[in-house]
Amino acid sequence: MARNVVRKLISAAIIVTVLTGAASAQIPMGLSIGAPEKRKLTPEEQAKQDALDQAYKSATNKIPDQSTNDPWANVRPAPAPSVKKKQTAK
Repeated sequence: MARNVVRKLISAAIIVTVLTGAASAQIPMGLSIGAPEKRKLTPEEQAKQDALDQAYKSATNKIPDQSTNDPWANVRPAPAPSVKKKQTAK
């Protein structure tokens, strides 16, 4: 009975070790877990980033509005006309 318990403990320890090794292999060395720290931009870098943002916004504003494209429009059948029931006067 004691051997059975020891075997289970050793098996559990091996499984935990293997799973921990596989998980730790996915993390690059020297990288802390959590959100990466952002450094402050220098005034020159900030000005360059602002210019890039402005250029992007002006370029996206120049794109014309796209109409919806329905490639299946000619394949679908026309909707059936709605039939109204006639009311008979008694």
